[in-house]
Amino acid sequence: MTSIDETKQFVPLNIAVLTVSDTRALVDDKSGQTLADRLLAAGHHLAAREIVTDDVEAIRAVIRRWTADAGVDVVITTGGTGFTGRDVTPEAVEPLFEKRMDGFSIAFHMLSYAKIGTSTIQSRATAGVAGATYIFCLPGSPGACRDGWDGILKAQLDYRTRPCNFVEIMPRLDEHLRRTKAQGSTV
Repeated sequence: MTSIDETKQFVPLNIAVLTVSDTRALVDDKSGQTLADRLLAAGHHLAAREIVTDDVEAIRAVIRRWTADAGVDVVITTGGTGFTGRDVTPEAVEPLFEKRMDGFSIAFHMLSYAKIGTSTIQSRATAGVAGATYIFCLPGSPGACRDGWDGILKAQLDYRTRPCNFVEIMPRLDEHLRRTKAQGSTV
């Protein structure tokens, strides 16, 4: 099990929240608000918050903008992870991943199964890294957002979490882009 090392200082991250929905506006976006409230309560900064329709290119445009922004460390999306014709968040986001985070989906489904049973298979929650930015895609219900944040993200986005967390490896996410050619290399 994880624990918090109280001898370490908390490191606030800049987290952007994207709600994917054809029917929501900021005023009635309960899932996006749930995430914003929780990340702020944990001590992080809300770097940005937007709503975009269930459109592959519209979703990608926001994700690309945020992963290119040095002021955004983490992106959390909510919505569009189901199986209906309009649910396209995984199709929009997964091709942008430089590295997939398969364990996130597994952990999310384990948590979700304990609460909603086999209905968890109706979610295609996914995560990965792009542009040295963590991206987590959660279902569009406030309950799923609470479960994802409280059960996984809160601890993994806290530098004090032991035995390991995502914050401590953030400086190394783009090391493949910073490597110089090997001595004598002709490539």
